[in-house]
Amino acid sequence: MPKAYLVAHIRVHDKDGYEKFRAVSGAAIAEYGGKVLVRNPAADHREGALRGTTIVLEFDDIATARRFYESDAYTAARKVREQAAETDLLLVEGV
Repeated sequence: MPKAYLVAHIRVHDKDGYEKFRAVSGAAIAEYGGKVLVRNPAADHREGALRGTTIVLEFDDIATARRFYESDAYTAARKVREQAAETDLLLVEGV
């Protein structure tokens, strides 16, 4: 079964709020076996309009990634993030 990835571009407008999100989301990521592969606020942007901190999380499979995203723990963290940042986020299955 292929790995799955959460890919996000996060544009922070409240640094303190975003730090709170990072703290509460970490427990949810760990609970679902997620692994942070990329967290970079200064990507070498070459094309397109997406800006902000780039995040890539790896999960064992797409079902686990979906359970993580829909979990109560991540839903609570997401509400914190939504107050602190604008986000583009998608779940994708690897090859």
